[in-house]
Amino acid sequence: MMIHKVKAGQTLELLSRLYSVDDKSIAAANMLPAPFRLVDGEALVIPTEDFLYAVRPGDTPQNIADRFGTTVPLLIRQNGLAGQRLFAGQELRIPAQQYLVKNGDTLDGIARAFGVSPEDLMRANGLTSPGQIRPRSALTIPLRREKTEIEVNAYVYHLGRAGALCVAAEGESLTYVAPFAYMIRQDGSLQPIDDSPIVSAAYAENAAPMMTIANFSPGSPGSELAHAVLSNQNAVSRLLDNIVAVMQEKNYRALKIDFENVFPEDRALFNQFAQKAAERMHAQGFAISSALAPKYGAEQEGLLYTAHDYPVHGKVMDFVVLMTYEWGYREGPAQAISPVNQIRRVLDYAVTVIPQEKILLGFLIYARDWLLPFRPGQVAETFSVAEARMRAARYGATILYDEAAQSPFYNYIDEQGRIHEVWFEDARSAQAKFDLVKEYNLRGLSYWALCYPFPQNWALLNDNFTIKKLM
Repeated sequence: MMIHKVKAGQTLELLSRLYSVDDKSIAAANMLPAPFRLVDGEALVIPTEDFLYAVRPGDTPQNIADRFGTTVPLLIRQNGLAGQRLFAGQELRIPAQQYLVKNGDTLDGIARAFGVSPEDLMRANGLTSPGQIRPRSALTIPLRREKTEIEVNAYVYHLGRAGALCVAAEGESLTYVAPFAYMIRQDGSLQPIDDSPIVSAAYAENAAPMMTIANFSPGSPGSELAHAVLSNQNAVSRLLDNIVAVMQEKNYRALKIDFENVFPEDRALFNQFAQKAAERMHAQGFAISSALAPKYGAEQEGLLYTAHDYPVHGKVMDFVVLMTYEWGYREGPAQAISPVNQIRRVLDYAVTVIPQEKILLGFLIYARDWLLPFRPGQVAETFSVAEARMRAARYGATILYDEAAQSPFYNYIDEQGRIHEVWFEDARSAQAKFDLVKEYNLRGLSYWALCYPFPQNWALLNDNFTIKKLM
């Protein structure tokens, strides 16, 4: 898998020739609508087994070719190296190894010979069954590489059948599926939700359903409600009883606590609840996790932050989700929604007080469109990454990329003459977050939320990692 930044005037046919990949495959991987008009500055994933390699000191074309099973002439031709010397850090495109099928060959036998899995060999060649290989046909051999195994969660707030369809679409890339959410009541009861279709869809995809409880709603921050429950031990006991009952009835495998806007003075009460909930869940054989606001340090204050005690949650929870998004808030000024430079600040603190193997990095996968200039009271429009790309094409925008935030954005003028600014995610920003997971040796990722089409993300996710399945 490679990432290509589109330059002005480039076409899908040109990219097809450049990468020796069928144009329909490129269009499908990026969910490009017909007619296939590319947007200046957009990033596309190229479904190829070719890859980029950073030259190391002492490398030569010959030892690179030998290492990756290619030839020096092909390496030179792919990278225009004739007459050039290599230098450390130089990026080379390494062409995938090819094999000419012989009489009597089987897909399993070829896979064993090259040390790759039959599944990866089929995927690399667009095969749906082992019997499709034919003598004298060329097979692309995927690169042999170790991929880190991670856990991946995704929230689903489109409930019922709509949410189940989203789980079915992406479930093979998920460890957990978390319908959002059971709202707590002051007496410790829970507001029911239409989650059964999603739970069934999760099991069909071998993903563990994770019950989520929350204290807030679009119309209420939930601070008073959290205080009323956390300060009443009878309500806490009823709440835990009700949670266990729902988990057993619906066949959930884990619990997620998402209490936000908890009063700073209720920090100790929230910690006590986290401890009690963990003990109760573990006694029943369930896993437990919590969602934590993105903090830069222990002393960070505010309604979103103070009551979220990183060391305590890191100790009592099986894992935590860092909500590393919403810098570009829908009611605030235009900016990157999940900026990598800010996420890095959160991680630098988090890994000092929470075991790295307990951290899921939050990844928000939708776009926002703000009117300029920003005025208090304005609310940005939220939509999918796919819609962000189509909107750029519709208005003839050039997509730019903020290197500090590792996030794409663009401006356009609508039919009424108003200026807009759109921030979203693309292949480059997704890869930047995957690189953070590797750099910090994290447990994995947590997506907010399914049902926003972003095909590049899922292709790159599976290219970077092996997704752990618990069932």
